[in-house]
Order: sequence, then C-alpha cells, then structure tokens
Amino acid sequence: MYAQQFLSTALSQRGPSALPYAEDVKWLIRNHLVALAGAFPSLHPRAALFTHNDGRAAHLLQADGTIPITHAGAVYHLPAVLWLPDPYPRAPPLVFLSPTRDMLIKPHHPLVDRSGLVAGAPYLRSWVFPSSNLLDLARSLSHLFSLDPPLFSRSTPPNPLPASSSSMHHAPSPRPPSEYASRPYRFPASPQLAARPPSTEDPAEVFRRNAIAKLVDTAYADAAALGAARAAEVVALSAVQAELRGRAESVDSGVRRITEEMEALERRLQDVTMATHVIEAWVAENRKGAADDVDSEAEGAIQPADVLSRQMLDCSAADRALEDAIYALDRGVQEGSVPFDGYLRSVRALAREQFFQRVLYTKVTREQQQAQVARMAARAPPQYAS
Repeated sequence: MYAQQFLSTALSQRGPSALPYAEDVKWLIRNHLVALAGAFPSLHPRAALFTHNDGRAAHLLQADGTIPITHAGAVYHLPAVLWLPDPYPRAPPLVFLSPTRDMLIKPHHPLVDRSGLVAGAPYLRSWVFPSSNLLDLARSLSHLFSLDPPLFSRSTPPNPLPASSSSMHHAPSPRPPSEYASRPYRFPASPQLAARPPSTEDPAEVFRRNAIAKLVDTAYADAAALGAARAAEVVALSAVQAELRGRAESVDSGVRRITEEMEALERRLQDVTMATHVIEAWVAENRKGAADDVDSEAEGAIQPADVLSRQMLDCSAADRALEDAIYALDRGVQEGSVPFDGYLRSVRALAREQFFQRVLYTKVTREQQQAQVARMAARAPPQYAS
C-alpha cells in the first residue's frame, strides 16, 4: 500500500519536481515497481538523485534493498539497488550491488564487474519493451546469483560460500562505466547475509552450477535473438497486411464503380430496347402502301406551270433520250455488236427526229419568252404603257 501511494504521488508531480519519464509509460513504471515490491518486500521504491557521466543530475526512481538467494540450502540477502533511467522501460534498468565494507565482489564474476554493476545478466541484454519488467529481472538475478554468488565476506577467500557482517554500514555506490552513472550514494541499513562458517565445495557441484549458468545464459541469448527475429517478421507481415488492405480497398472501390456503371448501362439498354420496339411497331404499321404513295408523290412532285412549259419539258426529254440512243449506237458499232449499215440508217433517223425536237424546243422557248414579256407589260402601271 505504501509503495502504491508513494509511486502515485511521485509520478503525478508536474513542473520542476516532475520525474523525467514519458507520460505514456508512467503507469507502466508504477505497475512494474508495485509488482516488484509485492513479490520482493525487501526492495523498496524510492526517488533519489542520479548523476550521469556528463554531469547532468536528475531525480530518478530506484528499488533499494536486498535480493534474496538460496545457496547450499541457506537463504542470503544481497544488497542491491535498481535504478530506473530516463528512457525506462524502453531501456533496461541499471542494477548495482552495494556490498558493505565487510564484503567483497567476486573477481571475474560473469555477471558483475568490479564496480558492482550487473552488466552481464542475460535478462538485461535481452530486454524487450514492453514485455520485460522488473519482477522477472529480479527473479532471474536471484536464480543466477543462487548458482554463483557474487559477494563474499572479507574473512573468507573468494571460492567459499558467501557471508556478510551482522550489520551494514553506509557505503557509496560505485560509479558505473555506462551512460548512466550514479553519484556516490549512501544506502540505509537492510538485512544482510547471515554469517556462516566457510565450507569446501565439491568441484562437481561447481562444474554443474557453472554449466547451468552457461545454459541459462545461452537460453536467454537464443530467446532474445528469436524474439528479435520474430519481431522483425511481425513488422514485415504488418507492412504486407497494410499493403494488402490498401489494395483490397482499391479493388472494392473499383468493383463498386464497375457495378454502378453496369447498372446504368443496363438501364440505358432497357430504354433503347423499348424505343426500338416502338419504332419497329410504327414501321410495320406504316409500311403497307408506302411504296405506291412514294411513286405517286414522285410523279406529281414536279408539274409544269403551263402548256408551253409542258411542251418544252417534253421536247427536252425527247432530245436527251435521242442523244442517249445515238451514244448507245456508237458504242455498239465500236464493239461490233451493231452492223455499220444498220448503224447509219438508225443514226440518220434519230438525228432527223432530234433535229425536229430541237427546232420545236426553240420555237416553244421563243413563244414562252414573248408570253412572259406580254405578262410583264400587262402588270406594268398605265403611265409606262405604249
């Protein structure tokens, strides 16, 4: 309950006293620390001043206390502090062991360097946002440190079982070599390793423990590589899915347009079909007797104005007909189908008839002109009459 109240108050602050975490992850940070405090009551959430390598200082959250381990059938408590840097939880936390003055860090430990920074933990190297969290990290460290404890008492060599003094004094935390380094900080007293007499370990047990630690490290590394590969596949598949969705929308839009155009064409076809039926019915109804009416109308389309005009039209038609007949006889003589003596007799008769028709046409034309002059004189005013 205290952890929840403290974190809710600390993360809700605004202004100069606000913690430097992104707003969208503050609730996730609170849940991580609350879950850690619930499973590991010896780790207490706090806010403290943290100094970076470049000299910048910032108030950050930390989980300060001890991490319990089980070694050789006994339970020990390793003093530790888990700092939450600015980009947390997108970046892993910084874990430091804070041994008392009666403790030593095991040389060449695979997970902890000489400054106390836990840099080789597989869970930290394979940290993946947002699935990774502080609770699983603490459990992983507890398991790994149980296999190979990183702290030993000054009164015993590095190989025996870890031990600690009965009380803890304030000690400064080491300055880490990473981007986020801590300012010397004095941690309050907390439960420490219970003093135990040194014992000799079985080499087979040490080999088994180291082999298990190596297997765990390899498993974490493989899991991290597999997770990264799967994440890349998910990103690629998500891109393909988005592209397919875009293409599906384009296809659906095209299908809708084609469907609308097809419906419009079908309606137009129905209108044209109905109009065709109406026209065909009208043609069938009016086709009977249409040819006779057309012939009679063609004959009566042009009528002469008077007798002279009719006589003039007849003479012109006869002249043209005789001209065509003479032309046909000329073609027949040239082709040899008409004998030459018959050609002469026919041409003589046709030419005589054509001459009479042309003389008559000339007389009719003269009479028609005189009649037209007489009509014009009759329509003239009296003062112009002779």
